[in-house]
Amino acid sequence: MKVLKVLTVATALLASGVAMADEAVVNQGNVFNANQLLPTGARLEVGTTGYGGALLWTANPYVGLALGYNGGDISWSDDIKVNGSKYDLDMDNKLAYLNAEIRPWGASQNVWAQGLYVAAGVGYIDNEYGLERKVSPGRNFTVNHTDFQAGADGVHIKGQQNYDNDFAPYVGFGFAPKITKNIGVFGEVGAYYTGNPSVKLERVSGSATSNIGGNLDNELAKEQYKIANDDKYEWMPVGKVGISYNW
Repeated sequence: MKVLKVLTVATALLASGVAMADEAVVNQGNVFNANQLLPTGARLEVGTTGYGGALLWTANPYVGLALGYNGGDISWSDDIKVNGSKYDLDMDNKLAYLNAEIRPWGASQNVWAQGLYVAAGVGYIDNEYGLERKVSPGRNFTVNHTDFQAGADGVHIKGQQNYDNDFAPYVGFGFAPKITKNIGVFGEVGAYYTGNPSVKLERVSGSATSNIGGNLDNELAKEQYKIANDDKYEWMPVGKVGISYNW
């Protein structure tokens, strides 16, 4: 069902994108060529949303489309700080996207200027972040900015942070110069507006004490609530690099 949703939206957006590109071509006095419906290239990419690739369409020097998928268990770091607490991170990405890439200087004779673009589009996001924290016996640690000391059996905390907001709008900026006639490289940064994630944090074993009378389970519940409602978690940052081939 999720795949059908992605394909349906991607097809609709691709059709509208091609229609806009066709209109631009007609306005320039040219006749639409049905071959414009075929991809003009492909790319491989890796970044914060996983690894994968995309098919590329070039409507004219100023407008392009990218239909891609990123997935996999990948992260640049083995841990993440969430609301001041440090957790081991297990990332599982599932992201399909369709972006329009606007190149303001696409017709420039300068290869570097040609490569600059603004990306805008939509992604279907189903990302899961497994969170885990193990504190050794007697160690000090912090939850929800409250200090605790682990008991004789230590503390084991597990959780999950899911971005499953279905379709999310995207905006980004990229640089994709060609290094030969057919081969190019690219880098892109941007963000999806996902809304807040669904979050679950729980103590699965162990105990802890606090000098200020804090209760570990209560503070975990407060931290969980903050993550699920804090504005800064409404945006999912994106950074990726890759290589492309145009035929």
